[in-house]
Amino acid sequence: MRKIYIYKRVVMSLLALMVSVGTFAEVVEVVTEVEGINYVLINDTKEAVVTYNDAHYFGDITIPSSITYNSQTYSVTSIGVQAFHGSWNLTSITIPNSVTSIGYEAFFGCKGLTSITIPNSVTSIGVRAFFGCEGLTSIVVPNSVTSIGEGAFDGCFGLTSVTIGNSVTSIGEYA
Repeated sequence: MRKIYIYKRVVMSLLALMVSVGTFAEVVEVVTEVEGINYVLINDTKEAVVTYNDAHYFGDITIPSSITYNSQTYSVTSIGVQAFHGSWNLTSITIPNSVTSIGYEAFFGCKGLTSITIPNSVTSIGVRAFFGCEGLTSIVVPNSVTSIGEGAFDGCFGLTSVTIGNSVTSIGEYA
């Protein structure tokens, strides 16, 4: 049963990525781990998408702007669907300027997350991206972001300060 659930997550991540890229690009590896972070690798565009880790992520994570796998360099461009979902012991995350989107439920239920910096390269924050991140006390949504998905910060009971950039044209309900 658990393998089916993980398979569904990977398929959802791939479909979301392919739709966002606008083409059905060739996938080199479904899930590849590089230095403790799982990625979906896209051969055609040499892009890497951070994806779910069944063992869950924990502690302080720094996502690199690029990774090398089988002598190929891939730019890390997205935090995929449910990438950090349920990583209760994740405390902080550093996202590189190469990332342009934070996907659906990317940090859902990361109760221990206390620090995240969204870089100026991000243009969209997905539905329920930070749902239930109770440890977050402040968040700055940069000017580059144009859309914030429904329920993006729902359940973030520790938030006392939210700054939203002036380029946001769409904010979903319960965000």
